[in-house]
Amino acid sequence: MLTPADILLARRRITGIAYPTPLEYSHPISAYTGAEVYLKLECAQVTGSFKVRGATNALLSGGGHWPVVACSAGNHALGVAHAAAVLGIEATLVLPNSVSSAKLAALRRYPAQIVIAEGEYDEAERLALRLASEENLRFISPYNHPEVIAGQGTVGLEMLEQLPNAEILLVSVGGGGLISGIALWAKALNPAIRVVGVQAEQSAAMLAALQAGQLVTVANNPTLADSLAGNLEPDAITLPLVQQLVDLVVSVGEEPIAAAMRYMLHEHQLVVEGAAAVVVAALLQGLIADLSGRKVIALLCGRNVSAETILALASTPQLPAAI
Repeated sequence: MLTPADILLARRRITGIAYPTPLEYSHPISAYTGAEVYLKLECAQVTGSFKVRGATNALLSGGGHWPVVACSAGNHALGVAHAAAVLGIEATLVLPNSVSSAKLAALRRYPAQIVIAEGEYDEAERLALRLASEENLRFISPYNHPEVIAGQGTVGLEMLEQLPNAEILLVSVGGGGLISGIALWAKALNPAIRVVGVQAEQSAAMLAALQAGQLVTVANNPTLADSLAGNLEPDAITLPLVQQLVDLVVSVGEEPIAAAMRYMLHEHQLVVEGAAAVVVAALLQGLIADLSGRKVIALLCGRNVSAETILALASTPQLPAAI
C-alpha cells in the first residue's frame, strides 16, 4: 500500500536528477474564470515533463543496474532514458508508431535502445511486456508501478508547499499514475481539497472505467494529447486509487485542446503539449463547477510537442477561449 511516506522518500531519492518547478499566477485565466488560478510549470522539468520523477524513483527503488524496458508515448521514455543515463543503467524504450517527432528526436540523444511498435500505445505496451519476459528486463510501467506513482506524487508535495491553501488541483489523466500520486499526498494533508482529473475524449480509458466501475477497453483514437492515450493494464493499481481519492474526472475534445495550446502561446508565451493543455481547456470550457474565488492549481505536465504542430496552431486564427 502506498502512503505519503513513500512520496517523501521519493523526493529524497530523485533530488539532483529531477528538479522542483515554478508555480506561476495566471492573470488571464483567473480573470476569465473568476478563480485564483496558478500554473504548476512541470513543463519546465529537465526532460520537458513530470515523467522523469517517477522514472527516477523506480530506477532507484531496487534492481541495482539490472537493465530496464519501458513503453511510452514519449514522455515516460524520456524520463527513463534520462534517469538511466545518469545512473548508468541500460534501457530499452518501446514507442508507438505515432510517436511525436519532437519526442523521438529528444530520445535519440540518449544512449538507449529505441524500438518502434507496429501499432499504437496498446501494441507498444504488449511488446514491452514481451521483451521484459523474453530478455529478463525490468519493466517500468508509466503508471502501473508503485514507485512511479510515488515519484509523480512529489509534484503534489511541491504544489502544496508552494500554495498551502490551494482548494482545487487540476491534473491531466492518462493511466492515472500522476493524479494518483498527487491525490495521495493532497488528501492526506487536506481531505477537503478537490482533486479533478482531465482526459482527452479521444482516448478516455480512466473515465470509462470510473463510469463502468471496472476496467474497460476504449477506442484509442488519435489525439493532440498523445501522452494521455492508451488503455489500462488489466491489473492497473491506479483505478482503485483514483476511485478512492479523486473527486471528478472530465474529458475535453480536440478543438478545445488545440485552442488551449494556442491560448497558452498567446497569453503566457508558453509552449505546452496537448496532454498539458487539457487542464486549461477544462477551465476555459467551464467544466469545473464552483470555481469563483477558489484557489486553483492547474498542472501543466509537459511541453514536448513538435515545432510543426506549434507553428500550425500559431498560424491558425485564434479560436474563442471557450468553443
